[in-house]
Amino acid sequence: MLTLQCPYCGVQADETELHAGGEAHLKRETVGSTDNDFEDYLFMRENPKGVHFERWRHVAGCGKWFHAARCTMTLEVFGTYPAQTLAPPKDITDKISAKRPGWTWRAFK
Repeated sequence: MLTLQCPYCGVQADETELHAGGEAHLKRETVGSTDNDFEDYLFMRENPKGVHFERWRHVAGCGKWFHAARCTMTLEVFGTYPAQTLAPPKDITDKISAKRPGWTWRAFK
């Protein structure tokens, strides 16, 4: 079972207390974007085999959204951090790089 620590209230919550919200760190397309850019924002998502950054909501706790870095193959969690963060914290990217040599963070699509 997947267990994540809420970075706001500090509770270790299993996935039954959380709600998945899809891929994290997407560039939101708004007024002035092309139809193709808006379509990509709505429908095109990564579905990697390996390290992935996701949005989660602590629905059975504080109710806040946060981001989690985890491996989709092993369910290994590298860390969680506030949703308002534009990029993963350095300690999390360092932990991923240590276990996955050659891995690099990619910014917004």
